[in-house]
Parts: sequence; structure tokens; C-alpha cells
Amino acid sequence: MALITDPWFYALAVPAVLLTGISKGGFASGAGNLLVPLMALSVPAPVAAGIALPLLCAMDVSGLKAWWGKWDKREMRVLIPGALVGILAGALAFRFMSDRAILGMVGITTLLFLARTLWLSRHREAPPPAPHDPLKGGICAAASGFTSTIAHAGSPPLAIYLYPRRLERQAMAATTVVFFGIVNYVKIVPYFFLGNLSAGNLATSAVLLPLAPVGVYLGIWMQRHVSDAQFYRLLYALLLVTGVKLTWDGVFG
Repeated sequence: MALITDPWFYALAVPAVLLTGISKGGFASGAGNLLVPLMALSVPAPVAAGIALPLLCAMDVSGLKAWWGKWDKREMRVLIPGALVGILAGALAFRFMSDRAILGMVGITTLLFLARTLWLSRHREAPPPAPHDPLKGGICAAASGFTSTIAHAGSPPLAIYLYPRRLERQAMAATTVVFFGIVNYVKIVPYFFLGNLSAGNLATSAVLLPLAPVGVYLGIWMQRHVSDAQFYRLLYALLLVTGVKLTWDGVFG
């Protein structure tokens, strides 16, 4: 596949990359889940995922440098093996599922993320910290590795286990950032063998790459100067429309 030149693709990809960078910059943490769904409106989902991965890896560099060695070691010993199982399952899904089925799965993952986010926003009373649970942690990490491989949307399954643990703030941030950084770099291997990192996809990633630091710096600035209420309303509306469209195309298209 050659470099993508379709203006409609870039009309979707440019804001998607900026929103992901804003999320990596610490503002609107759910914005990164729009990257693949938005691009998948104009190109096949595996192509969108392949274009997105180098961008995510580039954005992860600063986070890995900042948080390396500060994670919760006991949790990471459970989460990383589980994620590897999930990445393998996601790679097999890419190998054996049709583009239409993957499109529907991306749409359903988007809607599930939105539903969980909205549910949590209405239930803000924090329960006592949950205990360390290797079985639950491994299952959630595997689900996170799977959805991350399919749509780079691994946050919701990980959050189901990790957020109730109520780790110390630095340990929570480091564990989350480094977990997804490792997951993204591990995904390079199956993506390469699946053909998702084709020359055309990499060339398209290179065109979009300069937007990545712009988005990150925007996120840092917005974290300090912008109220997130209206931004989240826009984000949730985009997630809803995109998730419904992809699910419809995957099931009925």
C-alpha cells in the first residue's frame, strides 16, 4: 500500500493524532482512544492500527524516560505476562478475522470505553483500596493487551483492575505509563509479521509524526489553562458517533 493521499483520511487523522498527543500531555486521558476509531472511518482497521503504532511509540519515549523504575514491581510482575498473552491473542485475531469483524470490534471497544467512563463519572464515591489479586490482574492485563493490539485502546480493562488498587500517585502513574509503553513496543513484532507496518503505513506515520509533539505540548498547556468539562463533552460525543458508526459497519456493512 502506498502513502495515503486521501484528504478525507487526513481530515480525520490530524485531529486524532493531536487529541492523542493532548492525552499523552496529561489532559483528557480518554482522548487517545479516538486515534484508531477515527482513522478507521476512512481506511481498514488494521491499516489504521499500523499507522497509529509508530506514532504512539514516539509519544511514549518521554513517558518511559520520566517514569522508568518508579512502577509498582509486584503489580508489574503480574501485568506484563498477562499483557503478552493478550497481545498474542490480538495478533491472532488480526490474522484470522475479517476486516469487517475487526471494524466491529473496534466500534464495540470504543462504546464500552465510553459506557464505563460515563458510569464512573456518576459513581464518584471511592471504595476502600482493593487487595492485590494476581488472577484478576492477569486477566485484566490480558484483556488490555488484546484491545490494545486491536485498537490501541487498552486503558479500560487495565483500569478495572489497577484503579481500585488505589496505589500511591507516583507508582500508579509510572505503572500505567510504563505498562502501555512496553505493550506498544512489544506490538511492533506482531505488527511487523502481520504486514501492518508496511512501507505505505510507515510513510503515512512519518507524515503525521510532527503533529505528535504539538499535541503533547498542547496537552501540557491545556492542563494548566483550560477547563476540561466542555472538552470532555466534545470527546464523548466523538466517541459515541465513531463507535456507533464502526459497530454498524462491522455488523451490517
